[in-house]
Amino acid sequence: MSRQHSFLALIVLCLTASSVFAQPGPMPQPENVILMQRASFNIVYGGPTRAEGRSYNFTPAFFIYPDGKLDKRGAEKLLAEMDIQPLLDANYGTALVINPTGEKYDAKADFEVFEQLFNQFRGPGNLKVVGLGSGATFVNQVIAPKAGGQIADILTVNGKAGQGVDAAGVPAYVAGKNAAKVAKPYQKAMAAHADEPLLKVVVNPASASLKEVLADAWKQVLGGNYRYNNYRHTHYEGAKLGEYGSYELEPYLDCEALGIKRLIVEEPTGKDTKWLWYEYWPEELLSGAPERSVPVMVLLHGNMNDPRTQAETSGFIQVAAEDRFFVVEMEWQGTPNYQAMGHDGIETVLYQLFAMYPQLDPSRVYAEGLSAGSITATALGIKKSHLFAAVGGHSGGIFANPFKGYTPFEPLWAEATQKRGAVEMPYCSVLGTADNVVPYIKPDNWKGNNYLNAWNAYEQMNGMEVVRELDFSVDPVFAQKLQDRESIHYAKGDGITVETGQLYKGNVPLIKIVAVMDYGHWNFQPTARIMWNYFKQFRRDPETKQLIYIP
Repeated sequence: MSRQHSFLALIVLCLTASSVFAQPGPMPQPENVILMQRASFNIVYGGPTRAEGRSYNFTPAFFIYPDGKLDKRGAEKLLAEMDIQPLLDANYGTALVINPTGEKYDAKADFEVFEQLFNQFRGPGNLKVVGLGSGATFVNQVIAPKAGGQIADILTVNGKAGQGVDAAGVPAYVAGKNAAKVAKPYQKAMAAHADEPLLKVVVNPASASLKEVLADAWKQVLGGNYRYNNYRHTHYEGAKLGEYGSYELEPYLDCEALGIKRLIVEEPTGKDTKWLWYEYWPEELLSGAPERSVPVMVLLHGNMNDPRTQAETSGFIQVAAEDRFFVVEMEWQGTPNYQAMGHDGIETVLYQLFAMYPQLDPSRVYAEGLSAGSITATALGIKKSHLFAAVGGHSGGIFANPFKGYTPFEPLWAEATQKRGAVEMPYCSVLGTADNVVPYIKPDNWKGNNYLNAWNAYEQMNGMEVVRELDFSVDPVFAQKLQDRESIHYAKGDGITVETGQLYKGNVPLIKIVAVMDYGHWNFQPTARIMWNYFKQFRRDPETKQLIYIP
């Protein structure tokens, strides 16, 4: 069936609070979009217009298949019955009601429409597919088997069972008549992935309104994860259905479930200016921990990202919930709403936090960031070496030339040279080897490479041998000899491998390098645990400013 024929029979109702992409952009518009409603707020690229709620990263997109054809009024009524708009508003979400191409759902024609929409959304990373009645049967029998591994979650109500589900499995909430029978293929696929806690199936055979079903499905399944793909490309570059295999399942941050209290702080800095930061507290540490007992983890978002990006996508809040430490993500770069902090502002905010919360430990302060935030964290470790016990970053190092105002290599090298041997700073470099934005070292590009620049700068400051020449025959991943070499395999997507190694000064591992193989430009959440396990070995004496290593 031609694309034109498919869309002639398609009626889509779109309610949107923003784009569904990791970076904001225009909404894809199929030919038969008959209504588009926007919430009372929109995204300002580089920061939110409102500080509350979640970020626009991996916002949910709902593809809703009704029980038969609907006109515009019927689609509006359906979404009203679901009471979906508040959920969209809280999550910058998008909802589409998609009619069958004919009088009834057709496996071939309607899957073509699904594929076209999926591709127009550039491979949506948090796709929630909802089926009702005959629409649920279509989802169970056609979409789940063919595309389940690229869908974040499925919700079906009063549908018939399918014969199977994509081998990758898909989180599902199955409700209504015959729910137990309908759920069996989803449960079978789930059983093959026992090591993935996000791959869950919830069965609700009770009679309930669509509003009640959606609310419970969001609470138990849909609100707990997103799925995206960063394998062999970067997710926001876009992808077609099936192009890069199964998508990764990652947790969609739920602070309440983790026992984390989020505080939003707007600090006036002048008559019409203010800073913004987010605090993430394990609740018992906020209410009364011993003095100087709580480590501090500083997160720095990437270039023009929402200031909640690292908290929601790096994995550090989940690690903080396990190991009980304080996390602060700062709007360091500035937005139309907030003033840029820069390096000095970050330091000032930290001293304010120490004064406000005596339970924070100034000897255990760490920083990491994504992309431009990684470049900034890398610079902080050299420029503010008195403040941090260890720093690191994901998908960024030090550029040889000025990059949009960020500190380039030459002045950082000069400062590292002045401090050589007198200051030691542990550094953790995390990167994807398939990153096209900030490319990793290869035989044809390693000279002046931004990652090598960062390693060299820290070797220089730490008083280590500076490895200026790389040799891929020594190590095909790192092109130099590292100690403690390790390969770690994660069952994410179709399988992702992480290679790690360390550079020592004496018996102290002052540089750790973590390569996520065939991965693009973004966080890989499991590396938050790797980085934190490295960081927590180090402290800095608040008086002498000397590094303390406790393996």
